[in-house]
Order: sequence, then C-alpha cells, then structure tokens
Amino acid sequence: MTDKEIKELLEKKFTFFQHKECEFFPCHNTSRPEKFNCLFCYCPLYALGSECGGNFRYTENGFKDCSGCMFPHVHENYPKILDKYDQIVRIASEHREQQAEPEKSESQE
Repeated sequence: MTDKEIKELLEKKFTFFQHKECEFFPCHNTSRPEKFNCLFCYCPLYALGSECGGNFRYTENGFKDCSGCMFPHVHENYPKILDKYDQIVRIASEHREQQAEPEKSESQE
C-alpha cells in the first residue's frame, strides 16, 4: 500500500472501535486509552507465532503471553494486520489439509 492509500484507509470509521463499557477496557496497560483500538479484541495474528510482529513472550507452558503487546490495538497498525492475512490464510489452509488427511486414510481402509 502506498502512504496515500494507508492514510485514506485509516480515515475509514471501520478501522477503529472502542468498547469503553467493556469490563476489561483497556485490556493492556496504556498511557493513551483514548487511542486504544478494540477492533482486534482477540488478536488475529496470534496463530502466526513468532512471526506476528507483536511484543509477546512464551510462558513456561509454551503459550504466548501477549499482555505486553499493543500492536493490534494501535489504529495505525490496521494496514499491517491486513498485510499479514495471507499468512493467516496459509496456516488455516495447512490446518484444514492436515485435518483432511486422517479422513482420507480412514475412508481408504
């Protein structure tokens, strides 16, 4: 995307949302709650693991702890999240193929 396209996109109302009535708002520590974007309440980049681009750490149990990450909550990152959707689709497709493999082998028995 060009800078002009990004600017135009970020002017669209659908790229920013706040749910101030939410009992968790804001769900991350921030000095600028008025800029906190709730649009991606559950981060669509979580499945990308270490390639998500956010500030996370892995817990001792191997789970991602994203409590220190503001990446999906920053309005200006909306285009960056859209840019990663190809990776998300690829992962979902690979997952679907893996699920289909056992079904194929069971039907061949």
